[in-house]
Amino acid sequence: MNKLSLLLILITIKVGAQTPTLVIADSLYAVGNYSEAIQRLENLQDKSDATQLRLAKFYEANGNPDSAMVFYRSILQQHPEKLLTAIRYGDVLVKAGNLRSADSLFQNLAKEYPNNASFQFQIGSIKERLVDSTYLDYLHKTIILDSTHQQALFKIAKYALSRRNFQIAEKMSMQGLQSNPNNASLLSILAQTYIKENSFVLAISPLEKLLELGQGNEFVHSKLGFCYYQQNYFEEAIEQYKLALGYEDRNSDTHYNLGKLYAKLGDLKRSETHLLMALLIKKQPVDSEFLSLALTYKLQEDYQKALQHFNSALEENPDNERALYERAIAADNYYKDKTTVLNYYRVYLNRYEADGNESLIFLAQSRIKDIKTELHLKGE
Repeated sequence: MNKLSLLLILITIKVGAQTPTLVIADSLYAVGNYSEAIQRLENLQDKSDATQLRLAKFYEANGNPDSAMVFYRSILQQHPEKLLTAIRYGDVLVKAGNLRSADSLFQNLAKEYPNNASFQFQIGSIKERLVDSTYLDYLHKTIILDSTHQQALFKIAKYALSRRNFQIAEKMSMQGLQSNPNNASLLSILAQTYIKENSFVLAISPLEKLLELGQGNEFVHSKLGFCYYQQNYFEEAIEQYKLALGYEDRNSDTHYNLGKLYAKLGDLKRSETHLLMALLIKKQPVDSEFLSLALTYKLQEDYQKALQHFNSALEENPDNERALYERAIAADNYYKDKTTVLNYYRVYLNRYEADGNESLIFLAQSRIKDIKTELHLKGE
């Protein structure tokens, strides 16, 4: 037997010994038994590239990125041309928090593959985590190379929305949704953009789409309820706010809006219930809640309670003109003594006659004249 034949036999024996081990290790990995899979591969004396690649992957899955990186580096030192291994190594560097090393690796890959959008995106994401403002440049490079890159479009749109650059936020969202109409993140950004622009009717469609995709949550339901409210779809708005309460039943804003909606539909008892809940939930109730609750009592012709809550609103905010005027109206309906009523209107005019709401001022002045005429006729 010559030396070449002997060498081939030895190689065959070694490969034959590794092959069943690799199969067993793959099976263990498939069922999540990472530690035993790793142990079997570590027991092999001669570790082939296939074995080292498995070890890197298994260690990564087992939450040990440092050991994974050792094997990725070992493979790349011998085979720097292995692109997929380099990408996996970069991903592990990012997960391990070795951002500068990851940045360097992807920068090299981007130079070697200048038309690869994913490498530009990786660099941009790393720069963002490093709080490097140039990250936006790389995101824009990404969408130049791939105009449909969903993650890059989302990041740019989100940044634009945070800077109130609504035109860019809308453009990037729409660009991504053209290729993937079911991208929930972009639908959310688009809806928020329209809401910020007060384009409530436009916001309805992406919010409804999110619900179709099973992406309903408190945020989506409450925002859709708000948009319906702004379009005077009161019953639809109520339904959405009720669904929002299913996720968080102690949201004072939701109860407050429900209270106002029920008042518009004439369901004053439900209005009262939700407005009271809004007040109870808030640690420091504000005047708008007290004002709305007082108006509800006024509609119920419970003028005593209306007066109490108008006073509470004014305690919270003495500069609430509407509360001061409505208090006079409630007093007008509650007190028989019109001299007392006259004082309520005078308090309002003394405060707002010079710079208040012209319609309210006119109504208050007209009512004062009527009351004076009544008193004069009675000889008071």
